Amino acid sequence: MRRLIFGFLISLLAHSSWGQIGERKITQEQADSRTVIGVTNEYLAAGADAIRARQYDDGIRLTEIGLTRAASPRDKAAGLSNLCAAHAAKNEPDRAIARCTESIAIDDGNWRAYSNRSYAYYLKALYAQADADLAVAIGINPAARQVAQIRGMINERTLQPSITMEEHQ
Repeated sequence: MRRLIFGFLISLLAHSSWGQIGERKITQEQADSRTVIGVTNEYLAAGADAIRARQYDDGIRLTEIGLTRAASPRDKAAGLSNLCAAHAAKNEPDRAIARCTESIAIDDGNWRAYSNRSYAYYLKALYAQADADLAVAIGINPAARQVAQIRGMINERTLQPSITMEEHQ
């Protein structure tokens, strides 16, 4: 179960904005201008790499440095979402929830932040809140595989088997 959860968190990170740092697509016009375009925030990139490598403390430290240098709100929201995933992976749901909430306040269209926060709520056994965030994530990206995984985890904990007894005469 722990391996499944880790893989789930890393898949959220790997597909987030900073999970793809440095892989900016360069158009033909940009290539012709001879301008070298590098990583816009190397600390956010290094933080995302460290988190993917399960080096959560380093990833958190590097991401926090990167957040002080984040140029755009989108970069900041992605970094905060990655921090949320790292704290959740470390089983620190309160810190994770705070970071996801900050991310959502900046970009309320980031399904990963809702999904990460849903998982943090799940860790705290706050299933109603987890379900509410999951519903928002599904509304933004209904095809996300991670959302289905969290849904299954929540259902596993909340759905109680029932037996129906009937009297026959």
